[in-house]
Amino acid sequence: MSGSGLGTGKGGSRGLDKVKAEERKKLDKNALKNLLKHAVPYWPQFLLALVLVLVLTGAELLRPYIMGTAIDDIAKALDNPGSSGEYKDHILLMGGAFLGLAVLQLVVSYISTLILRITSAKIVMSLRNKVFKHVQSLPFTYFDKTPVGSIVTRICNDTNSISEMYTNVLVNFFRDIFMMIGVIIVMFSINAKLALTVLTVLPLIAVAAIMFRMKARKIFTRMRAKLTAINIFLSEHIAGMKIVQAFNMQNAKKDEFDSVNKEYLKENNKQIITFGIFRPFMEVTSAIATALILWIGGNGILESAISFGTVYMFINYAGKFFQPIMSLTEMYNTTQSSLVSSDRIESMMKKDSEAEPDIKEDISVIEGEIEFKNVWFAYVEENWVLKDISFKVRPGEKIAIVGTTGAGKTTIISLLLGFYKHQKGQILIDGKPLAHISIKELRRAIGTVRQDVFLFKGDIETNIRLYNDIDSEAVKRAAETVNASKFIELLPKKYKEPVNQRGTTLSEGQRQLLSFARALVIDPKILVLDEATSSVDANTEQLIQDGLEHLMEGRTSITIAHRLSTIKNADTIMFLHHGRIAESGSHAELMKHGKLYYELYSIQYS
Repeated sequence: MSGSGLGTGKGGSRGLDKVKAEERKKLDKNALKNLLKHAVPYWPQFLLALVLVLVLTGAELLRPYIMGTAIDDIAKALDNPGSSGEYKDHILLMGGAFLGLAVLQLVVSYISTLILRITSAKIVMSLRNKVFKHVQSLPFTYFDKTPVGSIVTRICNDTNSISEMYTNVLVNFFRDIFMMIGVIIVMFSINAKLALTVLTVLPLIAVAAIMFRMKARKIFTRMRAKLTAINIFLSEHIAGMKIVQAFNMQNAKKDEFDSVNKEYLKENNKQIITFGIFRPFMEVTSAIATALILWIGGNGILESAISFGTVYMFINYAGKFFQPIMSLTEMYNTTQSSLVSSDRIESMMKKDSEAEPDIKEDISVIEGEIEFKNVWFAYVEENWVLKDISFKVRPGEKIAIVGTTGAGKTTIISLLLGFYKHQKGQILIDGKPLAHISIKELRRAIGTVRQDVFLFKGDIETNIRLYNDIDSEAVKRAAETVNASKFIELLPKKYKEPVNQRGTTLSEGQRQLLSFARALVIDPKILVLDEATSSVDANTEQLIQDGLEHLMEGRTSITIAHRLSTIKNADTIMFLHHGRIAESGSHAELMKHGKLYYELYSIQYS
């Protein structure tokens, strides 16, 4: 029984390996198809480069022939001193032709390289734009599961790797094929016996190429994975450098990075070893072919059956025959790297964008009514974060949501903004189902202020406007309304004051004030404030509260707050507990009930 089981296991393993090999071939085929698809719009440039490469190949094939002919002419002149004069003009002509070909190769090589590199750069730029545009359209669930470093690797490293395919492989592949075919044709046309001698080493080359191919594929896949791990580690820890330094974690993190880095080094060394074996092996094989040429050709010279020039030509052509083989095999290296990168980019591009509804309701003009009807939501399977949530906010009404950490307060806002899709129930805006409202229209109607304010590199005005078609006067009015103008006017360049990445030169309070101006400037009918004053000092909070009175006027607003003092004037306060609405009412009503809200308020202000 055990023997039978073992045999089945081996057979199953072989079958699994075969399936994996077939899947890998299919992936490679699809990846190659995608690479060529990106090149199609630039086919005139690649066609021109291909024609130039053919010219280069022809010139390269002529040079040994010219030199060999010249050597034979010199040999004939030495054998016949009396008739050397008639060979001089021919030798001079051969020398001129050789020099002319060298100049032609220089010019054509420069032009073809220029065309390929510029075209490749354009393809990569276009591809990066497509990938970044797609990344911006992906739902929040994708970013929840995918590390930032992995996304950066796709957009930067993988597109660079693909660039090598267009620069060094696409056209050069044909050059090397043409060179090999051309060399074989020329060699057979000159001397079939010597040509067959060169080709006797082909079985050795075939075995070496197959072994190299098998090894290289595995190494490159692992190298890409290790490089992604490095990028993920760096993105995470550079973003969290304040915490690393604050908790004196530098040594521990250095050791962690050293471990990740060593894993990449290990795979890189395997690649170096693989190449270190293959190239010398090819050179030895080439040397064997050259030695055979010298042996057979030398005997032919002694027997006056072969000329010196012919032997010289074959030694040169043998080198030109083996060089493309080495180049093609090493191209496999670049091709595999590009295929792996293409496959990874395509996997990202296949991720579904935020779905726009089939039936679109017009909300260009809205009153601002919000209603949740028996809404259930879970981030993972049926681990419910929100359970049977129902409430209605009338136009212009101000409600607040409070509760302990993890109760689901921010999740309600995320569902309202369409960042996640609820599993049960309905969410309505002015009586229209959220599922029927365009994502762009929805977010244009809602002004959002979050606790973690993100400022982009640029200036104050750009960070308030956020590239919307809004004039400078509207930006200033919004800043004045929320009291942000008080600190902006003190800056050297005022609204044109430069802002670095994340706005680290501004205080948390100043960044929060800018986020208020950012929400107000689009004149939304619905306003969402998610822990908006939790990072603000008392003085700044007072400035914000004054601004908010104007900001909320005539708008539906939902405020999430830890500081209960900031939402005392809300029309309705909902207390969320374990994903359910435990109680709701005005501040006075909830204090009178003496339940959860009362306890939380008492803890904060006892």
